[in-house]
Amino acid sequence: MESLVSLFSTCSNVGRWGNNDQRGTLNLIDSTVVRRAIATVTEGDVVALGLMPKPTSNKSASSPVRLEVFSGNADGSDALDTLALSPHGFDITHLDALGHNFFEGKGYNGRNSKDIVRAKGLQFGGVQTAAKGIVTRGLLLDVAKARGVDRLEMTDGVSADDLAAAVGDCGEEVLDGDAVFVRTGIGPCGPREDGHRAGLLGSAVQWLYDHNVSLYSGDCIEKLPPEDPMVPMVLHQVGHVAMGLSILDNPDIERLRNACEKHRRPKFLLVVAALAIRGATGCAVNPLAVF
Repeated sequence: MESLVSLFSTCSNVGRWGNNDQRGTLNLIDSTVVRRAIATVTEGDVVALGLMPKPTSNKSASSPVRLEVFSGNADGSDALDTLALSPHGFDITHLDALGHNFFEGKGYNGRNSKDIVRAKGLQFGGVQTAAKGIVTRGLLLDVAKARGVDRLEMTDGVSADDLAAAVGDCGEEVLDGDAVFVRTGIGPCGPREDGHRAGLLGSAVQWLYDHNVSLYSGDCIEKLPPEDPMVPMVLHQVGHVAMGLSILDNPDIERLRNACEKHRRPKFLLVVAALAIRGATGCAVNPLAVF
């Protein structure tokens, strides 16, 4: 097998939008793309795609959301709260910052990880670079349906051919600046005890680059065990480091599939707004699909 390290060259957007660019593939979303996305709205049906984890006030609990509610006045005339979020993982829908992943000490646009990562926040590629929000056309690619199954096996990989087949099955063309949502049917999850988890292969990452996709999302990320041990997280590492690809992890894909079936189309207006927390590696979000 040819090493997937070559993808860092063949999928490179380094310098494409300038040496100081921190937005990556979000640069593909221009005013024409936004207008095209808005034009998909015909019914005004808004579908929330964010997972809703149950918060805890216990700091030792594993929940990504810690919520403490208290009264700020002795007379109990108000309610305030302190909210702590740990967005990464499989329990909460979140937008990754481009400074979230590195490969061999390098981050997006050739920056050195040692110059980026600080306890006070990322010095380059923090989530605040998406502060303008993401407004583009979303497209559901149901890989499981294209294969004729309800869900993939946990040992399966999603290839470029799978994505192409799902495009053909949905009857739409992927356009520059689109956000692609991939459904495998496995749901957001970590690997099984044997280390297997269905997910994208290197050829699928190349496909995302070749089709000028602005944002990747779905119920899967990269396949585990990795196709190439030298690149253990091919979607996140090649996506962030080489492509500057925006990645939206853990949306409610089944809710999206149901909405697409209801409206009999795979395309929709996608709206994502992240908190502009300077230097954060990611942000919990509640993406909206509008039909």
